[in-house]
Amino acid sequence: MSTEHPREDSARSRLDRFVQSLLAVLEYLIIVSLLVVAATVLARTVFTFFRQWSGFPQTVVAAIDGILVVIILLDIAHTVLAHLRSSTFPVRPFLVIGILAGVRDILSASARLTFGTSLQGSDFTHTLISLSLGVGVVVMLSLALVLLRFSRKDP
Repeated sequence: MSTEHPREDSARSRLDRFVQSLLAVLEYLIIVSLLVVAATVLARTVFTFFRQWSGFPQTVVAAIDGILVVIILLDIAHTVLAHLRSSTFPVRPFLVIGILAGVRDILSASARLTFGTSLQGSDFTHTLISLSLGVGVVVMLSLALVLLRFSRKDP
């Protein structure tokens, strides 16, 4: 039995509903913001790709980088929406987002090594370290994704 008065329970219930509604509104605003940013990045990526045609190899790398950013933003928005619908926090989408971010870092480091104008000394070392860390992150997150897949219990 509750030691509180029915009025206090009702007030607490209304407050809980208000806070839950406020959180839902904020999460939807986050989703809309992510979609706006993703659309802006995609538009700018396409515009830059066709505008800077002279530096084709670098432009292709920049376009792929921009598209990967859009995919990451869309995955985050989708994950937040899934959280709103099911009230659970899925792990798998964040592993995929981490893998995409790692691939993006690998691409960026590879582009610096390939198209960089004479990377020397510490710049070259930092780029190799970045590349190695990116590969390590992608491998570890991929293993985590595989483990998650095989650890599921099918009914």
